[in-house]
Amino acid sequence: MTACTGRKPPEAGPSAAEPAIPKPDRVQHNRLRDSCVQLLRTGDLALRTGNDITSRMFCEFNRIDKTYSHCGMVVVEHGYPFVYHSIGGEDNPDQRLRRDSAHFFFSPENNLGLGIARYRLADSVLGRLQQTVWHWYRRQPRFDMNFDLETDDRLYCSEFIYKALSAATGDPDFVPSTYVYGRRFIGIDNLFINPHTDLVCELKYK
Repeated sequence: MTACTGRKPPEAGPSAAEPAIPKPDRVQHNRLRDSCVQLLRTGDLALRTGNDITSRMFCEFNRIDKTYSHCGMVVVEHGYPFVYHSIGGEDNPDQRLRRDSAHFFFSPENNLGLGIARYRLADSVLGRLQQTVWHWYRRQPRFDMNFDLETDDRLYCSEFIYKALSAATGDPDFVPSTYVYGRRFIGIDNLFINPHTDLVCELKYK
């Protein structure tokens, strides 16, 4: 999948528009991806850069760092990291909040790279964050194509992370906001360019 409106990796052969990654590169990319997945902890911010035109558009919404086009929140369950993220697009037709394995979320098939950012949070706050993520997942909000930060029935990807962190920390300014075309907006770079966050890993596939 790529960006906030991504695609699943093709199950059959590649299309003419998206040639397959040569096998040696694919093996190396998967190996690099796997090494990053091993670093994941509950509460980490999962970042990725899609390789399609929609992803490039979402990158431009970032005001400072235009690297990433999509994001999700990591929760480790029974020893394995899953990524919760709000996404639309043709391969998520109901547009509901998703829970995907970290390996799938970071797949090199349709992504140019990935990143992991870690919030400096006390264990008690991380516990509340995990419960908040699960709460949103049970509610199954749809993807917000209007990118309206003032509504809660629909969420875009960075809005979901922002609201989960705000609820867990009790601080609505824990993540700064910005303005895009005169509207208050949470860019993906707002989520990791702030005093509370450290970048743990960045990887480019191509």
